[in-house]
Amino acid sequence: MVAAQRLPSDDGLPQISGHQSTLDGVRAVAALAVVVYHVASTSGAIGRTWLFNGGQVGVPLFFTLSGLLLYRPWAAAVLLGHPSPSVLGYLRKRALRILPAYWVVVVCFMLLVAKDHIGDTGTWAFLLTLTHTYLPHPWWGTSLGPSHLGQMWSLSVEVAWYALLPATAAVLGRYARRAPSGDVDARAHRLLYGLAAYAFVSLAYTVAMFVPQPRPLLGLWVPRFFIWFAIGMALAVVTVWARTDTRRPVAHVCRTVADAWGACWLGAALLYVIAATPVTGPLDLVTPDALWTSLFDLVLNGLCAVAFVAPVALAPPGHAAIGAALGNPVMRFLGRVSYGVFLWQMLIIVGWYEWRDRVFRGDLLPDLPLLLAATIAAATVSYLLVERPVQRVARAWDLRTQARRRNRSRAAAGPVPPS
Repeated sequence: MVAAQRLPSDDGLPQISGHQSTLDGVRAVAALAVVVYHVASTSGAIGRTWLFNGGQVGVPLFFTLSGLLLYRPWAAAVLLGHPSPSVLGYLRKRALRILPAYWVVVVCFMLLVAKDHIGDTGTWAFLLTLTHTYLPHPWWGTSLGPSHLGQMWSLSVEVAWYALLPATAAVLGRYARRAPSGDVDARAHRLLYGLAAYAFVSLAYTVAMFVPQPRPLLGLWVPRFFIWFAIGMALAVVTVWARTDTRRPVAHVCRTVADAWGACWLGAALLYVIAATPVTGPLDLVTPDALWTSLFDLVLNGLCAVAFVAPVALAPPGHAAIGAALGNPVMRFLGRVSYGVFLWQMLIIVGWYEWRDRVFRGDLLPDLPLLLAATIAAATVSYLLVERPVQRVARAWDLRTQARRRNRSRAAAGPVPPS
């Protein structure tokens, strides 16, 4: 058990548990960026205005958030001596959070778009289990999936990473605990070294995608994106580490980065512009990618994600400027429905352009507000009718599980002797 110091005050330290409204704002930004990118690409506007290509940064933002929020309890277990999360409980929460709303979208897709394949059990099985990106020759013709579900490739990556996280956290924790039990600094350093190696896997894997010959299907598998998850996981380590002693340099670094939010976001904006250019890959989904552009894609979009997310993750609760920008009611609402925005967007966007017979021939400016409003409306309905009820069931399940554990602990301890 780590002998972490108890702080007399949490003032100025980043939050490591509970809900953070400013991170809802980051989710909203990521979701809106992806919608803008997909409207621009489906309308053909990217070929005319390459700046919209940078909307793909929404994916590393989502992955970085997942790494930050989901790895943080394991980091606290290593550095603060907190109990490690229950693996079964963690997997159950992830399944209940992700699958019900996604399944509704798949059913709508099959009933409205893929009616010719509605009796194909294989199509149902691969789509419902988010394994469709592993098929070498699917009937829809592209490795990304059916065009109406084209964004789901990143959800397949997320789910694969979710499944691997307990084992990943166990390996990192075992390596970190080889340091002396009372040396929090040494354990934190080991976690960061391990995460650096974890991130390097993405670069080596990307090289293997092209050498000795290109294998583009591998570009949709989770090892390619370890680096973006590792960014969030490293931020999780830093936020926990900062709480061991307010006099440590890491706590000062957290405050400095949070106070420099303007400079960080300016840097993120500049990186966004660079990442939007062909230096990170072709502006279409037809031209084959190359090794160097794939590596630039990982690095530049990863740097953009860390520049945007780091000030938010490292800021103390109640940071005025960040709270005003990302924690206001509008951004909190968009953050709450952001998963639905992600899920419904392509069904709406592609369906609209096909209905209007204007795929790659659309007008971005009149179409974007309409499609964005329709997507947010669908996401709101999905949140109210599917996501929120399932979350209530999940919370009730957790409460019952905790009550059973307490009862078992009391029973094992035996009756309390009279004083």
